[in-house]
Amino acid sequence: MLIEAHVLIQAALILRVLLHANRDPSMRLTWIVIILVLPLFGILTYLVLGEARMRPRRLARRQAVLARLPPGAELPPVPELGTLDGDLFRVGQSISGFAPVAGNRAALLADAEAVIDSMVADIDAAQDHVHLMCYIWLPDDSGTRLACALIRAAGRGVTCRALADDFGARAMIRHPLWAEMQAGGVHLARSLRIGNLLLQVTFGRVDLRNHRKIMVIDNQITYCGSMNCADAAFLPKAKFGPWVDAVLRLTGPIALQNQRIFAADWMADVAQDDLSALLTAPQPETDGFCAQVIAMGPLDPPSALPEMFAALLYAARHEVIVTTPYFVPVDALQSALRAAANRGVAVTLILPARNDDFAVAAASRSTYADLIGARVRLYEFHAGLLHAKTVTIDAQVSLIGSANMDCRSFALNFESNILLADVETAAAIRARQIGYLTDSTRITAEAVAAWPWYRRLWNNCLAMLGPVL
Repeated sequence: MLIEAHVLIQAALILRVLLHANRDPSMRLTWIVIILVLPLFGILTYLVLGEARMRPRRLARRQAVLARLPPGAELPPVPELGTLDGDLFRVGQSISGFAPVAGNRAALLADAEAVIDSMVADIDAAQDHVHLMCYIWLPDDSGTRLACALIRAAGRGVTCRALADDFGARAMIRHPLWAEMQAGGVHLARSLRIGNLLLQVTFGRVDLRNHRKIMVIDNQITYCGSMNCADAAFLPKAKFGPWVDAVLRLTGPIALQNQRIFAADWMADVAQDDLSALLTAPQPETDGFCAQVIAMGPLDPPSALPEMFAALLYAARHEVIVTTPYFVPVDALQSALRAAANRGVAVTLILPARNDDFAVAAASRSTYADLIGARVRLYEFHAGLLHAKTVTIDAQVSLIGSANMDCRSFALNFESNILLADVETAAAIRARQIGYLTDSTRITAEAVAAWPWYRRLWNNCLAMLGPVL
């Protein structure tokens, strides 16, 4: 009887996998194998992790918020763009609805300490509001400095709101400093609360996370990049440190697009707080470059982010440089990297030599031989964990933000990037990328061929789980 019931449950889940919309064929196959090969465990794993399901009440609230907010597409578009810029911005707009806006300026901040110094200075100078959204927030030196700056700003009448992921920021949420911020007048919210695990697993997926890293000040200043609210040493995983990040400080109408991302997430978690009034039309700007926020999450098709990355690669004519800490590409992205290199584009991919996720590291290395065979220049960075998520195209266009090149960012996390069409900013990001190469080792075909068989076996076995990592 139990065997028959088990088989029926397996059959029902396999049918569900096959009927699930927006699912890559390789992911379907991976889940079918897991369900069939791992009795009971495979069934439980699929029920917990198989679908990017959000609890119905939370989903309804988020959809209601999005319907109330002005759509991003109504922001004033740029009237004329070059072929390269225009095509890429159209792809970006298809993802999150934001048209590119002109009149922006940016500065690439030197390091983690410079990022915190800049954020604290801007918070101290804020006149109306400060909005902070982060994934990881630690009560270390950097995290404490930001918290204290928010308390100071709230004390002089500035409206301060901070939205932290309930899992990633759990160390700060449980720390006395969280209560101190609340007592000091800072409005705090926990994004994607975990709550009752049994209910969460039954009605939604427990590991959906808000991975965005955004700050907006007075609708005029915004930050975008890979850095969490934590020291570069990142003490919870100090043996992999320092974390090496890239963060832009931007001014101009692009801040309003990040403001809408913050408002949507905040209002979904704080039902009584309506931020619609802040989303006014930006003032026309005569100077500055074009930029566009590209935000995505579990409610979007999982192909959205790979399409953006692939579009960048196919648009390149001379050079592509990519940095990402977590590289588990879907087939379309792997093919785009190969195609760019095979048609003569100088494609450089820089990954960390030591990764805090052993499974992702192994899955990444399973792709090395294929990429090197297509003449992709592949490097491993060894001066810490390279956490920067950056792409530069032909020293003209750049993409920076929170999204990794893995299935978690593609399908499970709420992410936010900015696409910029500016030669100076692209040059600054490219110079930073080239600087990473001085602390990197180039991986050659000979080096990969020299790996022992058991290492290749390990990498390839874990790569089979790539669609679910």
